[in-house]
Amino acid sequence: MRRCVRGVLAVLTLCGSLVPAVSAEAAEGRRAGPVPLERLFDNNAVSDDSRPEEADFDGAGASLSAGDLTAAGWTPGRSLTVQGARLTWPKRRPGEPDNVRAAGQDVRVTGRGDALAFLVAGTSGTETGGPGTVFYADGTRSSFRLTAPDWRTGPLATKAVALPHVNTPAGQRAERARLYGVTVPLVPGRAVASVRLPDAAGLHVFAVSVRPAASGWTGSWTTSTGGYTSVGPWTDRTLRLVVHASAGGPRVRVRFDNTFASAPVRIGGATVAVRASGAAARGAPVPLSFGGAAGVEIPAGTQTYSDPLGFAVPAGGDLLVSFHLPGTVTAAPVHRLAQQRSYVSEPGDHTGDGSAGPYTSVITGWPLLAGVDVGGGPGSVVLLGDSITDGDKSTVDANRRWPDVLAGRLRAQHTVPRYGVLNQGVSGNRVVTDRYPGDGVSTDTAGVSALHRFDRDVLAQTSARTAVVFEGVNDLRWDTSAEEVIAGLRELAGRGHARGVRMLAATILPCAGEARCTAAVDAERRAVNAWIRDGGVFDGVLDFDAVVRDPQQPSRMLPAYDSGDHLHPGDAGLAALADSVDLRLLRP
Repeated sequence: MRRCVRGVLAVLTLCGSLVPAVSAEAAEGRRAGPVPLERLFDNNAVSDDSRPEEADFDGAGASLSAGDLTAAGWTPGRSLTVQGARLTWPKRRPGEPDNVRAAGQDVRVTGRGDALAFLVAGTSGTETGGPGTVFYADGTRSSFRLTAPDWRTGPLATKAVALPHVNTPAGQRAERARLYGVTVPLVPGRAVASVRLPDAAGLHVFAVSVRPAASGWTGSWTTSTGGYTSVGPWTDRTLRLVVHASAGGPRVRVRFDNTFASAPVRIGGATVAVRASGAAARGAPVPLSFGGAAGVEIPAGTQTYSDPLGFAVPAGGDLLVSFHLPGTVTAAPVHRLAQQRSYVSEPGDHTGDGSAGPYTSVITGWPLLAGVDVGGGPGSVVLLGDSITDGDKSTVDANRRWPDVLAGRLRAQHTVPRYGVLNQGVSGNRVVTDRYPGDGVSTDTAGVSALHRFDRDVLAQTSARTAVVFEGVNDLRWDTSAEEVIAGLRELAGRGHARGVRMLAATILPCAGEARCTAAVDAERRAVNAWIRDGGVFDGVLDFDAVVRDPQQPSRMLPAYDSGDHLHPGDAGLAALADSVDLRLLRP
């Protein structure tokens, strides 16, 4: 047996394969009880671009670029919020140990929350992972499975950040390097004491934390990022976005997401106000803060929440969220189809201006802003869908999407709690296929697949209690089989149930008369709907097909509900969908 050394990592060559040797600190983590993750670091992933030989992430001499990480805003010791969890990028210089090769180490992690969050990447060429264990302060434990896609071949659609280069001993290569944020469930209410990592070759862990449950908050409004598109360009401009609150409350916080980005974005200041009309506020806009500061820089691929603010959000009312972009922004994460006009100002910080005067341009999407939460309340219902949930063909500026009508029904009754309603519809979205590739500037804003966005758009949403999945028609219209759609829906149900979310499914609407809705597509649609109704996988079914179909021609919508394109319901059809929901099904 021959011993060899590559960089700072010792490996054993046995039968022609490389087996990483466990560092003394890693061995200590298994012998002496839980220790902080950084005491177990035994691998160098990050190198200075001029000295790539100082790191060897994958055992073959390749590493992450320190320059690329800095350009993305991922600097040593920086706190990053990924899927609602605060994770700290290792405070290590290039060439120093900055991650753990998972080998069953016991890590000290404390806190109460709904999930355990990791920053991870694999170096095995394929997805790698294994079982781990959470130990609670009361002596109990729970198991989880942690997996990480490969840092060079994993899906871009689910990465936390992608870097444009890989450093190698032969020089820098123009190749995407990926890092991933992954969460696994915790037992609700129990205090975490430590975590035992999986014993999995090629699984690297950079950070771990407990994601706190969003106790005391209800999600009132949200939207999903459908892509990363060219904008403006905007330099020294203020955006004033109009959003419609579902639930009200005495406090507010907002969330900005820099999803899919490759560079940080700077928000110089932000305010919130109740809308009077157009871009005009009812009263003076109230400043928001971020960690006590007026502005914030959001690193690539991460998000930020404003500090809680005492501010009365009216249930069913419109808010103006204004934010100043002091630098030049040429591309941004965007939800394209807002069905709501918002505004861009003349040059300058106009966040505090209550009048509409400075806001001279109109936009019809929602860039950067991704959520509004209100204090108190019973939690939220998340609606995961495509253009029908997004409100395509509903009246602009009128809030007649079916999620808006459903929210109005909830506010007007006392049978079930008055949940917030979170609309995560993305026009053109599919269950199993990405439309937007998940990285880079693109004109396609139909988003990554429901499977790839589920963790971010459902599980990480504030106080999500119940989720409704209403997707599939776009898959079928573009030649995905019923079996593939069913497999995707089954996976979504399982992933939601594993996190304690009540999972409902809605049947797919008829669309005969639209060019791609052939008889063959309708046969596949009916097969998916039969499975939704009878499969017993979901906790309940919203039979939207039965609500809008023409009894004389079941493959078509009733003319009264058809917007005219035979695919999307109009205002009356969308109201019929919302009115058909048995509200008792929404209760967890």
